[in-house]
Amino acid sequence: MADIDFLRVHAEGSPERPALILGDRVVDFATLSGRADRAAHVFTELGCEPQDRIAIMSFNSISGSEIANGARRSRAVVVPVNYRLRGSEVAYVLNDSGARVVCADADHVDVVDAARPELKGERHYIATGSKVPDGWTSYEHLMRAASESPVEGDGSGGLGASMIYTSGTTGHPKGAWRPNGVNIENVLQVISIFELDHRDVHLWCGPGYHSGVAFFVALHQVLGATNVIQPKFEADGALDLIERHRVTTTFIAPTLLQRLVDAQQQQPRDLSSLRAVILGAAPCPHALKVRAEAVLGQVLWEFYGATETGINTVLRPEDQLRKPGSCGTAVAGQEIKLVGADGREVADGEPGEFMVRNGWLAEYYLRPDATGKSLHDGFFSVGDVAYRDAEGYYYICDRRVDMVISGGVNIYPAEVEAALHAHPAVMDAAVFGVPDEQWGESVKGVVQLRPGLSATADELIAFCDERLAGYKKPRTIDFVEELPRDAAGKLLKRKLREPYWAGMTRRV
Repeated sequence: MADIDFLRVHAEGSPERPALILGDRVVDFATLSGRADRAAHVFTELGCEPQDRIAIMSFNSISGSEIANGARRSRAVVVPVNYRLRGSEVAYVLNDSGARVVCADADHVDVVDAARPELKGERHYIATGSKVPDGWTSYEHLMRAASESPVEGDGSGGLGASMIYTSGTTGHPKGAWRPNGVNIENVLQVISIFELDHRDVHLWCGPGYHSGVAFFVALHQVLGATNVIQPKFEADGALDLIERHRVTTTFIAPTLLQRLVDAQQQQPRDLSSLRAVILGAAPCPHALKVRAEAVLGQVLWEFYGATETGINTVLRPEDQLRKPGSCGTAVAGQEIKLVGADGREVADGEPGEFMVRNGWLAEYYLRPDATGKSLHDGFFSVGDVAYRDAEGYYYICDRRVDMVISGGVNIYPAEVEAALHAHPAVMDAAVFGVPDEQWGESVKGVVQLRPGLSATADELIAFCDERLAGYKKPRTIDFVEELPRDAAGKLLKRKLREPYWAGMTRRV
């Protein structure tokens, strides 16, 4: 089974079945498989060898699916680049991954070009849009010239190798690297857990650079199901697509769920086909689940996991309201332990660091130090703190590291703090997450100004906006005379966070 190319199986067995739908364009499995072969030949002719990286910065698209499948068949590895990054952020990912090829759509070629002065080494630049700027090669031109002959002996085995960049506490992203891909048995297990089926119609509306979004799109291709593409999420448009195409499944972050529920209440559509709304990327507030069930019915699934560790726990639809705050029970094959500060496992009801061992752990590319810090006796931790109840349900209640999750997007304070520190009026700065009804958390900055200098909150926010992706900038900034630090100079961020989270049942 590990040697089966599922896309080719469906192209041969159900060639006319729709694989991708975007607007009025329908791509069947035979066409997608042929285009994937062409893309594989393109990358091989550009000199890509097995496990070379191919970066892509694009909105959700048909060409993105072709590129991902073509890379898999050529045994190269797609590196999705967050299209909200800018300048040095983009350059860091491209340099760190060593990408041999960079693909970008019309909306993002300028973003990549802005990063070029900081890029090291030679690489090919491929534009997937109709307009091809100087210094770029046309994707369509390369595809027309490439052979459509089947790629022999691709050895891809399921989903192929993967590298997804996830930020770290140092402020630099790290590549979660699976050189052997996800074990196919785990793929089939997840399909079974969420009761996915080849007859499903999946709405691909979250950003494809997110590991969860990309994974569920891939799962539906493994099944031979149809993916309906929305290039960028917009609530009314997503509801229209669900109604028009009789969508049955989708994967979204809680923030997007809130927008869907709001839009459905304002202008109801026929969503009776929808049977599984899978939530991930951030905790979903219980009040939102209550609203969502009232509007959508009992269709919510939620899981806990990470780019590095895969899916670890699942909360089924019938438990969503019965177990408020829970992220579910352990998936079969997951070894989970909750470890206290003394290194021992904690009892039920007591919080401990969530650590997992399974068959699809990632390593950090070229970062054995970071991998080693996260691994303990074969168990991987991303720093979350949880407790387990007597029925075996897990509850994420805090975070050992200071990561902010806003709208399902990971934001690491060190990077934002570095931007604030670059302002001449800033003497010291701390950044952390505070409760936000819409986003789950929003980015809060607390700043100590230099004596004799001044700056307003708006000025500092604008300063960050020029240096960081927009979603990373502080939404609000408070000023203090002095930030709390211990005798060793370590910032006591918990003291700063505490007043904002007082009275909240959980701290993420």
